Amino acid sequence: MTEPSRGTTARTLALAWGVVVGSALSLGWLITGPLAPVVEPPDDRFVRWLASHRTPALDTAAAVGSHVADTIVGMGLALVVALVAAVVGRSWRPVVYFTVLVAGYLALYLLVTHLVPRDRPPVEILDPGLVPDHSYPSGHMATAILVYGGTALWWGRVRPAWRQWTWPLFLVPVVVAPSRLYQGAHHLTDVLASLVFATVWLVVVARVLLPHTPSRCGEGRAVP
Repeated sequence: MTEPSRGTTARTLALAWGVVVGSALSLGWLITGPLAPVVEPPDDRFVRWLASHRTPALDTAAAVGSHVADTIVGMGLALVVALVAAVVGRSWRPVVYFTVLVAGYLALYLLVTHLVPRDRPPVEILDPGLVPDHSYPSGHMATAILVYGGTALWWGRVRPAWRQWTWPLFLVPVVVAPSRLYQGAHHLTDVLASLVFATVWLVVVARVLLPHTPSRCGEGRAVP
């Protein structure tokens, strides 16, 4: 299969990024503006309900579930996987793939949190040091989807036989989402927004930058 030119690839990714950013900003402005009277009450009730059921054991479990998607952990994992994949496949394609995947959404996150400030939930936050008005969207949820899901998609494409070992990576967001909500770090709508936008970005980047066949890892170099 003939792969698109670099120019076409760059334009496709830029257009997709712009659409995702615009959608994230639009939704953010809606839920912090006109829709706030509708969205805030159920959001607040839900996090208060979770906070009322906290226990020491659940506190520990939520801390662990949250830490697996810390920014430093996610970026470190993406770097390691990208370098290993580059060596195995003898190609820079995995480095480009993970860089676009992570850096693209990081830029989106920084832009959206700056332009759409939203206060954290009105409960005790168990994750100290968070910026008070950077609740929307959830960076941890995005990291869980992009890094772990992106890793599963990469190895599933270039090493189909490994899918039986990599598919559990898709379950990481299922652990991270309730952990962040339980800790009071985000509203439910913040987490759901990241679920949608990070998934869309992952699908677009994977479709554009993943090797088109299992036997190729980029630039015509065969995977051993």
